[in-house]
Amino acid sequence: MEDIKTIKTLPNQEVDYFKIGKILLSRWYWIAGSLFVFILWSYIYLWYTPKTYATSGTMKLEEKKSEITDLANAITTSDRGPSRIQSETSVIQSPTVILAAIKDLNYHISFYIEGRVRTSEVYPEKPLDIQTLQFDSLNFFRDLITFKAIDNTSFKLTYKAGAADIVKTYAYNSPVTIGPTTFVIKSTRQVSTNAVYLFKFNIPEDFMGRVRGGLRTSETAKNSNILLLQQTDANPTFAADVLNAIMNEYLLYDRNRKTQSATQMIAFINNQLEYLSGKVKGSEKSILEFKQKNKLMEVSSSAENALAKAKELESQQAILKLQLIAIEQLKEQIDKEKNNVNLNFNAGNGVDPALTVLIEKLDGLLNQRYELLKTYNYNSQPIQDINRSILQIKSNALASINTTYTTVKRNLDYLSQQLAVVNQQIAVFPVAERDLIALNRPYEVNEKVLSYLEEKKLSAQISRAGILPGATIIEQAKPNFGPVLPDEHAIHRSAIIFGILTGLGLIILIRLLNPYIYDKETVESLTTIPIIGVIRKFPDKIDEDNSQILAISKPKTMFAESVRSVRTNLNFLSSEKSSKVMCVTSEVAGEGKSFVAVNLSSTLALIDKKVILIGADLRRSKLHKTFKVPNDVGLSTYLSRQSGLDDIIIKTDQDNLHLIVSGPVPPNPSELLHSERMNHLIKSLRERYDVIMIDTAPIGLVSDAIPLIRQSDINMFVIRSGKSKFYAATIPQRVAQEYHLDNTVIVLNAFSEDLLHSRYYTTRFTGENYGSYYYYSDYSGYESSGYYVDNEKNKWWNLRRWFKY
Repeated sequence: MEDIKTIKTLPNQEVDYFKIGKILLSRWYWIAGSLFVFILWSYIYLWYTPKTYATSGTMKLEEKKSEITDLANAITTSDRGPSRIQSETSVIQSPTVILAAIKDLNYHISFYIEGRVRTSEVYPEKPLDIQTLQFDSLNFFRDLITFKAIDNTSFKLTYKAGAADIVKTYAYNSPVTIGPTTFVIKSTRQVSTNAVYLFKFNIPEDFMGRVRGGLRTSETAKNSNILLLQQTDANPTFAADVLNAIMNEYLLYDRNRKTQSATQMIAFINNQLEYLSGKVKGSEKSILEFKQKNKLMEVSSSAENALAKAKELESQQAILKLQLIAIEQLKEQIDKEKNNVNLNFNAGNGVDPALTVLIEKLDGLLNQRYELLKTYNYNSQPIQDINRSILQIKSNALASINTTYTTVKRNLDYLSQQLAVVNQQIAVFPVAERDLIALNRPYEVNEKVLSYLEEKKLSAQISRAGILPGATIIEQAKPNFGPVLPDEHAIHRSAIIFGILTGLGLIILIRLLNPYIYDKETVESLTTIPIIGVIRKFPDKIDEDNSQILAISKPKTMFAESVRSVRTNLNFLSSEKSSKVMCVTSEVAGEGKSFVAVNLSSTLALIDKKVILIGADLRRSKLHKTFKVPNDVGLSTYLSRQSGLDDIIIKTDQDNLHLIVSGPVPPNPSELLHSERMNHLIKSLRERYDVIMIDTAPIGLVSDAIPLIRQSDINMFVIRSGKSKFYAATIPQRVAQEYHLDNTVIVLNAFSEDLLHSRYYTTRFTGENYGSYYYYSDYSGYESSGYYVDNEKNKWWNLRRWFKY
C-alpha cells in the first residue's frame, strides 16, 4: 500500500498536567463521597469517644527562711540549684505524695450512671447514701454493682459472682453482704425508679494509675522556679480536686522533709533524757537516804568547793561524751550513704567548720544520684561521675570527722587529768563527807547535763516549728469543663484531609489497577499500527443476540457519525483498487468485530458501493441473528461443496448490501478457510462487488483468520474500549511483522468520554511516524446543534456508573 508507511518509531509523548487535573476531577463525586464518609466517621468518633478534661495549677519553688535566729544551729538545708525542678517533680509524682492526696478525697465509693454509649462517673455527686459495715482493704468486693430503685422501701442490686449475674432485692437501711463486704444503703432521699446507678468500693491504690497517668509537670520557662502542674482526667472536677490535694500534700511533705534534721536531734535528746532521768531520780533517793541514816545535813565549805569543781569537770565530760556518740552516729550514716545526712547534735567548738559544708554537699549528691537512677542504670556514665564525687566528699567528711573526734577526745582526756587532781583533794576528807560527795557528784552532773539537754530540745522544737515549706501555691486548680481530648477541630481537619486523599487515592488506584484500554492515546502508546478510526459507544443497551444496524436505524447519533468517519478513512486506503477485500478481526470474542463489520458494511452501501458481508467465523457467527435470516446454507456449505455461490448470497433490505452467513458449524473450519475454494470465492466476489467485508474469527483464539488476513487489502483489528486489555494492542503489530503485512489498521470500538481512564500524555509526532493522518472527531459541540443527540445522558447520578467497578 502506498497510503500507509512502515512505522519506525512511537510518537513522542509529553505529560499534560492540565489533563491530570481533569482526570482527578472527573470523579469528583468519589472524592465527595469519601469526604462525606470520613466527616461522618469523625462525628461518630467524637460522639463515641470519652472526653478528657485538663486543669492546671502553678507553684513557686523557693527557700523560705525561718525568723528564728538560731535555726542554723538546729538543722542544715541545701539548695540544689538548677536540678531542683527535676528533683521536686519526682517528689510530686512519687507514690507517697499521690497516695496522701487521694486519701484527702472522698475516694471510698465511686458512683456511675449508665448511658446509651458508655458509663460515666458522677463525681463529686453521691446519689446514694452508702455506709460500710464490714470492709477489709485487702479483701473486699471490687466489681461494679448496679442499683435500681423499685419503690421507696426496696431496691434491686445486680452484680457478678464468677461468670454468673446475680440479681437480688433488698430493703433500705438493711445490711447487704456481697462477698466479704457488708454495707447499708440508707433511704435518705427520693430516688427515681427510672435511674440506674452503678457503684464500686475503692482503696487509694486503685486511683494511683489514673492519677499518675494524667499528672504532668513542667517549667514555665527555662531555669525558672515556677512549676506548672497539669492533671488530665475524664472527670474535670476530680482532676481539679486531686491536683489541689497533690499540691497541698507536697507542701506538707516538703516541710516534714526539711524538719527531719531537727526531728532527729529531738529523738536523740529524748533517748539521752530518758536514760539520765532515771539516774537522777535514783541518785536523789540515795542521797536522801544517806543523810537520814548518818544524820549528816551538809558537808563543809572545803568539801563543797571540791564537789562544785568536780561537778563542773564531770558535766563537761558528759557533754563531750554525748558529742562523741553523735559523731559516731554521723560516721555510720556517711559510711552507709544514707540520704539526708545531718549532725544530730551540736558538737561545740571541737567540730571542724568544714564538716557542716561537706555534709550539705554529700546530702545534695546523694539526692541527685537518687534522681538519676530513675533514668540511668548503675553502670552508666552519669552515675559513675556522681559516684566519684560522692566518694571524694565521703573521704573528706570522714577525715574531718576523725579530726573532730581527735579534738573532742583530747579535750576529754584533759578534763580527766584535772578531775584526777580534784579527786585527790576529796580523798583526804572525812569518810562521811567523802561518801556524801560520792553520792552528790553523779546527781549534780546528771542534773546539769539533763538541764543542758532540755535547753537543746526546746531550741530544736522551736526551730522545727519555725520551718516553712520550700514552695508556695500561686494558683489553685479549677475544674475546666472544656475537653482537651479528643480535639474536635483537629479530628475534623484530619477527616477532611484523609477524605480528599482517599478519594484521590481511589481514583489513582483504579487507574493503576486498570488493565483495559479506554482511548486511542493508550493504543498509540502501545503500538505503531495506525488507528483508522474511533467508533463511539452507542448510548442505548444493545441486544448482542439481535443487533440492529445502528448506523442506519439511528443516523442522528454520534455513534452513526463516528462509523461514517471510519468509512471515510477506509476510502483512502488502497484507493487504486476497484474492489477491496476488508478483513475484520479482534483478539477475543466480545470486542465488537461483527458489530463493526455490520455497521461499516451498511454505511459503505449508502455511498453506492456494492458491498457483500461474509460471516467467516465458522465457529460462532451471529450475522444471521442480526439480519434475521436462516443459517442452514452459508460459507461452510459452499466451502464443503454442498452449495453454489449464488445459493449462499442473501439480499438484505439495503439494495447495495448482500450477505453470506457462516452456515452450519463444520468439523474442520480452519482447513476449509485454508482451501483453494476460499481463494476462488474471493476472486469471484471481487468481480461482482466493490467491497468484500469479511467478519473473521478472533485471531487471539484460533488461526482461522490467517489465510483471509493474508489475502485482504485492508485488515482491521478491533479493540473495544473498556473491554480489551493492554496486550490486545500489541497483537496487530506482531501479526503484521510475522506475515509482512503493511495494510493493518486498528479500529477503537465502543469509545465513550471517560476522563478517569484517559491518558495524561500529549502525543507529538516526530520523525518518520505516520505516512498519513486520519480523520477523528470527539464531536464536542455537536449536541448543542440539535442533530447529534444521545438518547441517554451519562450523568454522574446514574447509579450504574457507581457500581461499574
